[in-house]
Amino acid sequence: MVGILIQLALSWLLVWFFDRSNLSVLGLVPTKVRLQHFVIFFLIATSFSASGFGLKMWIGQQRWQLNPAWSLDLIADGVWFNIKSVLYEELIFRGALFYILIKKLGATKAIWISSTAFGMYHWFSQGSLGNPMGMLITFLVTGAMGLVLAYGYTKTQSLYIPIAIHFGWNVVQQVVFSNGPIGKRLLIEVLPQSEVTVSYFSFFFMQLFPIVGVLVVCAFVIRCLKS
Repeated sequence: MVGILIQLALSWLLVWFFDRSNLSVLGLVPTKVRLQHFVIFFLIATSFSASGFGLKMWIGQQRWQLNPAWSLDLIADGVWFNIKSVLYEELIFRGALFYILIKKLGATKAIWISSTAFGMYHWFSQGSLGNPMGMLITFLVTGAMGLVLAYGYTKTQSLYIPIAIHFGWNVVQQVVFSNGPIGKRLLIEVLPQSEVTVSYFSFFFMQLFPIVGVLVVCAFVIRCLKS
């Protein structure tokens, strides 16, 4: 949490030196509209994130069970980890520097720069550096997500939409289905996996539907919002 506070302090200094603004340019103050946006996009992100596991259970016959070691503290710790990690990344990639880029270069160029940096950052955070195919997939997926997150900020001048999408996706992956760097949380996969042969179409549908779906739907809904 100390790191987040330091980020906020540095963000304030950046925008103050740039144009004598304050952190209000990041749209952090809660309003009725912003909270509504948060709920809507959080639900969209969690639904699509969970759909990937639902498809794997349906088509790939994967099975999941409640973690025998689960506890409220374990779940709360996982949620808190995701809150901190999402805020950390959003303040870096859609925070003060992004605001300055928009003012200097315009929204379109700023969005592309932010999403490119976001995609490259995940080479390190997801451990794909050195694996060309892994790097390409990581960059395309997280870079595309970065485009939508940055679009959400530029349309509303607020971080509520990117935070909602980012947090909603991650918390389902990492806390609900224990698919991430924080270990076992609520549900764990039943092993050994059943050996199931699926078509190429089914395989790619399972992999692509959740991420393509969340990106397309979120981008469409953002576009429909009033500026």
